[in-house]
Amino acid sequence: MNPVDRREFLELSIAGAGALASARGPAGMAGALGLAGQTPAGVPKLGLIVDVDENPEAALGKVHELGVPTCQVVVNSYGPEAAQRLREALSHYQLEATSLVVTGPGREDYDFYKGPLTIGVVPREYRATRIEHIKRASDFAHIMGIPAVQTHCGFIPENPNDPNYKESVDAIREVAGYCREHGQQFRYETGQETPVTLLRAIQDVGLDNQGLNFDCGNLILYGKANPVDALDVIGSHVQGMHAKDGLYPTNPRDLGQEVPIGQGKVDFPKLLARLKELGYRGAITIEREITGPKQMEDLKKEKVYLEDLIGRTWA
Repeated sequence: MNPVDRREFLELSIAGAGALASARGPAGMAGALGLAGQTPAGVPKLGLIVDVDENPEAALGKVHELGVPTCQVVVNSYGPEAAQRLREALSHYQLEATSLVVTGPGREDYDFYKGPLTIGVVPREYRATRIEHIKRASDFAHIMGIPAVQTHCGFIPENPNDPNYKESVDAIREVAGYCREHGQQFRYETGQETPVTLLRAIQDVGLDNQGLNFDCGNLILYGKANPVDALDVIGSHVQGMHAKDGLYPTNPRDLGQEVPIGQGKVDFPKLLARLKELGYRGAITIEREITGPKQMEDLKKEKVYLEDLIGRTWA
């Protein structure tokens, strides 16, 4: 964002904090949730990504507190008890789960040296186990009625002549095909790959249920693309989105720094305007990669800013 956009973000956040407090009323956050649930047809709904493995009730309570109607759920335990607990929490808070997010199993290092060896289905060492894990995730999502399964596929080789490129494409085709049998979308989360590499992989996998969870912050953190420009390459495949901000990497070993929306390099007004041009109607899911009270403080400011920006962009 340029300085004007940042000032606008701060002004909206401060103004919105009072409105958010008023919306809570005597019933806590119920008023804010009700307002969020009135999103007009065709306008993207806001959401939050949460890890529900340990305690779905507490995790989805955070979504409810924020006052957004959708969520992406990170799940890695797929038994019937986990399904029942998640189903009850979603029903309790009247939330829509837009996708199931899969990580692991096993080691995953989010950096430039160990990352290519540990993330997704690209590393041969983890591939077979993770293929089966994603299939179990698809089974779980089918039981839950969640329409999409998403994951980081890994550092898909830039060189299409690399033998591991074809192996990775075959692995992705296997899991995407399994999701297809359940009537689900399979979504690549952007990050480790350049946009053209993702486009190549989608075309080479060749199935009609592939899409992207467009993490605009990740494209910055990994130094892979300017998010607005990336939409010229892969925009037609965007089915979900992470609203996240960040700074480009300056250390060739480590990713760039993730920061609150408005403090990084993502130009959200231009990004959402371009998504509207592309006909995007999916959820806009906020992600803030910290924990503790500061996370919710940032999330509330970001929610106010994004609500206003979505309203003006899709007006």
